[in-house]
Amino acid sequence: MSTWLVTGGAGYIGAHVARALTSAGYGVVVLDDLSSGHRDFVEDGVPFVEGSVVDPNAVHASLGEYSCDGVVHLAGFKYAGVSVQRPLHTYRQNVTGTQVLLEAMDERGVEQLVFSSSAAVYGTPDVDQVTERTATTPESPYGESKLVAEWLIRDVERVAALRSTSLRYFNVVGSAYDDVYDTSPHNLFPLVLDALLEGRTPVVNGTDYPTPDGSCVRDYVHVADIADAHVAAVRALEDGRPLEPVYNLGSGAGTSVLQIMDAMARGTGTAFQPTVGPRRPGDPARIVASGELAARDLDWAMRHSLDDMVRSAWAARSRSLAS
Repeated sequence: MSTWLVTGGAGYIGAHVARALTSAGYGVVVLDDLSSGHRDFVEDGVPFVEGSVVDPNAVHASLGEYSCDGVVHLAGFKYAGVSVQRPLHTYRQNVTGTQVLLEAMDERGVEQLVFSSSAAVYGTPDVDQVTERTATTPESPYGESKLVAEWLIRDVERVAALRSTSLRYFNVVGSAYDDVYDTSPHNLFPLVLDALLEGRTPVVNGTDYPTPDGSCVRDYVHVADIADAHVAAVRALEDGRPLEPVYNLGSGAGTSVLQIMDAMARGTGTAFQPTVGPRRPGDPARIVASGELAARDLDWAMRHSLDDMVRSAWAARSRSLAS
């Protein structure tokens, strides 16, 4: 079986992808600088290179020493809000890092790439359901850098022996393993869970939006489903099947923040009424994506319910505190 380098494979999503690839029988090598990842998220026995994707030496060492056949590229700076204050850092990690990786892949003859993109490339869409044809109008350096990385991959593919696809996903939540959990200080699930664990009341930012219950509607997808889509993309590339340049990994439906709060109460066994705060500037009322293309080509499906997402996230977060 082939070997794939997973950049950012010690992060929340990356660790799930690495483990899903291992479970599918692939060899895996993880490259991560541990700026937001965790060494103990990497399974025992999986080769680990501590280094940055912007460091050519680290990338070459990872690809060459382990004779990698392809790359799943998840490494990057992923905090959209913070990227506004740190545009240079964001572009270096997300654009320069992709450039360094592509150069090393070309020099090493590695011709297969699955890129972790983001729904942030769409900005605030003016459609009820986002498709791959929806206009890309990113509103943060993070979203812009992901789109530029997509363009860079596209342009290299036109002139080099590269086959790739980019996966744009939305709000990734839950856990497939009790020892891997979302540690972002900005995402809704960890914010709510940490508030409950610390005895604080979670906050809903705005309940006066033009949505059924007044709170923002977003597309929440389970991280295990996301990981399975990466494995399917890897398999499709290796089989030589044609793939679209980009795929949305979305539910097609959407869930409101107040519905998330109700599910949190059920899943944690903690009754609470969230505090209602003011809207956050720039928050759109609704962002929901179609996953039809991914369902056609990558066996994409929402295999976990909202309650599954909450229960699994709670179990992993609680275990992390107990261990």
